Amino acid sequence: MTEEHIREIDEPAGAKSKPEAKEEKEDWKSFGWFLVKLVIVVLIFRTFFFTSFNIPSESMMPRLLVGDYLFSQKWSYGYSSASLPFGIDAGDGRIFGSQPNRGDIVIFKHPIDRSDYIKRVIGLPGDTVQMVDGVLHLNSAPVGMERIEDYVLPVTPNHQCRAQRFATTTEDGAPACAYPQFRETLPGGASYNIMDLGELPQDNTAPVVVPEGMLFLMGDNRDNSLDSRFPAEPGRGIGLVPQENLVAEASFMYWSTDGNAEWLLPWTWFSAARWGRIGDGI
Repeated sequence: MTEEHIREIDEPAGAKSKPEAKEEKEDWKSFGWFLVKLVIVVLIFRTFFFTSFNIPSESMMPRLLVGDYLFSQKWSYGYSSASLPFGIDAGDGRIFGSQPNRGDIVIFKHPIDRSDYIKRVIGLPGDTVQMVDGVLHLNSAPVGMERIEDYVLPVTPNHQCRAQRFATTTEDGAPACAYPQFRETLPGGASYNIMDLGELPQDNTAPVVVPEGMLFLMGDNRDNSLDSRFPAEPGRGIGLVPQENLVAEASFMYWSTDGNAEWLLPWTWFSAARWGRIGDGI
């Protein structure tokens, strides 16, 4: 038996040669660099381009429903400590800042508790905003408001009827809710659907002049939205919102679920999806 054969026999079973161990070490090193680069790309993406937001309440019905998940573009209005990760200080105001348009749906930080909210831009600096008998007035003139067909929404874990008078059924007999719906058109042409559920105190407000650097924001579900018609309080009204509190502009929907999914039943993740909403622009 040769010396070379003796070495092969004496080598412990399962032992790896030095080239193999080195190759495995290089594989782990490459994988580690891949993870580092992936984290950097994600951080850049989240910092400057898009952020994700899910709808937690019914204040933006009928356009946005509880269970909708959105991507929102951060470059629309520039960058500030509100839109940068970890509240990074960007100095006074906004970097590359620009003013939103009336009708934009924006994500912003609450003026007091700094939690994320989503509303529609109604009043810009210099505008006078007032509600009169449920009709929005801008600069003393009523905006266009047209009654259209009721908004019908199936009853799901994510939504129960606001009141019994709104209860109805769909064509296949499933329980649903039918809400009065109107088409509102702002100066400049932005047009969208809103809901008005009846006469409530917030249907009549005093005129408010929007100061420089501020915004008047409202929810589309006019009788179920704590917005700029209410004074800023933690977890409640938002008052007038500083433009530097803007985080992003709602862009498109990447997922939507009616709340029927269960984590331990993977097939329900698909049956609960509202496929017709996924990919919709906002």
